[in-house]
Amino acid sequence: MAVTKKIEIDGQPVEFKASAAIPRIYRNKFGRDVYKDLMVLNDAIKDNTEDASTLDGFSLEMFEDLAFVMWSAAHPDEKYDSPDDWLDQFNTFSIYQILPELIDLWGMNIKTTVPARKN
Repeated sequence: MAVTKKIEIDGQPVEFKASAAIPRIYRNKFGRDVYKDLMVLNDAIKDNTEDASTLDGFSLEMFEDLAFVMWSAAHPDEKYDSPDDWLDQFNTFSIYQILPELIDLWGMNIKTTVPARKN
């Protein structure tokens, strides 16, 4: 079952969606593995702050691509040709505020709902 979450960007709630389709959509659109990219991004931001960021351009691009795919999944009727077109609707926003929210959303999606069996 897919899960959604509204994250505030530019003072407005923006809905994102995580589902089983996200890894496939991400791989087909960008040729990368969403699980690997999430691990890289999570590691990259956990020891950094906005004031002392060491994120490179490729990490920022991974974040933007991930946000775009998760936003697109929540808005199937709204079409943008690229992450660039989608991002153009926003002012600058912080990866350090948005990425943890997206990682949390992804975590809610992959949690098991089946109770553990007792041995």
